[in-house]
Amino acid sequence: MKPSAISAVELAERLDDASDLPNPLIAQVTSPEVYAGGHVPGAVHVSPADLVSGIPPATGRLPDSDALTALFRRIGYTHGTEVITLDDEGGGWAGRLAWTLDIIGNPNWRYLDGGLNAWAAAGLAIDREPASVTPSDVEITVDTGPIAEADDILSRLEDEDLVIWDCRSAAEFAGHRRAAVRAGHIPGAVNLDWLDLMDGERNLCLVEDLEALLGENGIARERDVITHCQTHHRSGLTYMAARLLGFPRIRAYHGSWSEWGNRMDTPVQTGPTGANR
Repeated sequence: MKPSAISAVELAERLDDASDLPNPLIAQVTSPEVYAGGHVPGAVHVSPADLVSGIPPATGRLPDSDALTALFRRIGYTHGTEVITLDDEGGGWAGRLAWTLDIIGNPNWRYLDGGLNAWAAAGLAIDREPASVTPSDVEITVDTGPIAEADDILSRLEDEDLVIWDCRSAAEFAGHRRAAVRAGHIPGAVNLDWLDLMDGERNLCLVEDLEALLGENGIARERDVITHCQTHHRSGLTYMAARLLGFPRIRAYHGSWSEWGNRMDTPVQTGPTGANR
């Protein structure tokens, strides 16, 4: 099954549909405060902290299977369930959940394009009471296919079939802004900021001509693509965008720069095009 995006209006119509089709599991990945302040009707709450290990220095690495099992049981998830993922920031955390769903073997997910921003802008109903959830007894297993590790990159730095998509800011990429022991970027990486994928004039929906934007930056479906940011939060969006476009070889480096930049055995480049360091 191929993941897809759904608009706020389309989702509202789906929820109002009186047919016998089961409603999807709607998962809103926001802070507890945002969820309490308003969420899509029926949405369960997933905290960003639920999706990361939290262990320094690479705090964004995938949690262990016990933690993932506890999360998906709590929200009432069962295998094969259609999941609508959304957030309030333009897709980073929603994409992180989409990546996690791929990892547990469920590509049956849809992204609420624009998330809570688009839902509110459409004038649709907002709930403030927590959703009623019947916990499940699902067992979770991890498929490492969507996961990239540092060694996967280190062994292929000269491979022209591989494109490393760094979606941090230009300042982080160039090494002007430091968020680890070493600043800069992975040699040969391309920099396309995650913010460039959001349309600020359309309530943070994905930009139109998304694939053309990626292609202009050398990120093409014919290549093996590994995306990362600082903690694999922003790259949740970039991973999800490539999946929505049907890229056949997209992975996320969950250690991201918080791992690479804090190791002393990984090569680093600085500057907009990368000068050896």
